[in-house]
Amino acid sequence: MRIVISEFISLDGVVQAPGGPDEDTDGGFAHGGWSHPFFDPEVVGGAFDDALSGAKALLFGRRTWQTMAGAWPERAGDPFADRMNALPKYVVSRTLGDDQLTWENTTLIPGDEAVARIRQLRASDGGDLLVMGSPSLVRTLLSEGLVDELRLMIMPVLLGGGKSIFPADGGLQALKLVSAVTSPTGVQVCTYRKAAEA
Repeated sequence: MRIVISEFISLDGVVQAPGGPDEDTDGGFAHGGWSHPFFDPEVVGGAFDDALSGAKALLFGRRTWQTMAGAWPERAGDPFADRMNALPKYVVSRTLGDDQLTWENTTLIPGDEAVARIRQLRASDGGDLLVMGSPSLVRTLLSEGLVDELRLMIMPVLLGGGKSIFPADGGLQALKLVSAVTSPTGVQVCTYRKAAEA
């Protein structure tokens, strides 16, 4: 499987709480919902839909999984929601128990086994393993060299601080831009792959 990261991201590299004011207020983050003014159904929505259409499974960190699990099951009947709900899902967590996995088709990956288990998933057959949000998990995947593709929806806004997906470990990773589309709202939808594999 290919590990594909899909993120709404600000110009200053912040991915925290793009969806709503109460999504993630860690660190006093006060700009939740910042992506809404820049969302357009055709380009940005189309990029999100395209990423999901290639996914054979979804991978989340705990907080993003809990946010998604609280939103998508109640939207049954919408084709996008139905696909989200039907796909196999994996959640990495040190605190969730199997009895808390209320979103159908979810498998728990214990936090201390995450890298090894994700390597196994990546080595298995079939499609994309799609990661949305989940900044702590994405930083780990990038540090471990496990990301095959980055799909960034770069929004024309500065947030002045917040959670990032990028490791600060001093490691250099060359990427190649394989596609870029600009939305009418000024969002750059950019797809990157490892330079050696592009």
